[in-house]
Amino acid sequence: MANKIARRFLISGDVQGVGFRFFAQRAAARHQIVGYVKNLNDGRVEALAEGPVQSVEAFKHELATGPRFSAVDHLEEINLDPSGSYSAFRIEH
Repeated sequence: MANKIARRFLISGDVQGVGFRFFAQRAAARHQIVGYVKNLNDGRVEALAEGPVQSVEAFKHELATGPRFSAVDHLEEINLDPSGSYSAFRIEH
């Protein structure tokens, strides 16, 4: 799993009910990222991304922008060790 990284992103702002999870899923497909995205009970969205450094960075920049009707106030980034346990990017509930 050399040159692959994993990051957890916590996105806050107006990010639920605006298509953010579907936006993240499409962005992950474009950048060939595996992992998941889900809404949190506190109003934030959590995304876990595993893939090549450049792909995860590009994915992060898309998350920071968000879909058209969202308003991202803050994006927290947590470095993790890649688990290799994801084969796709999915929306979790």
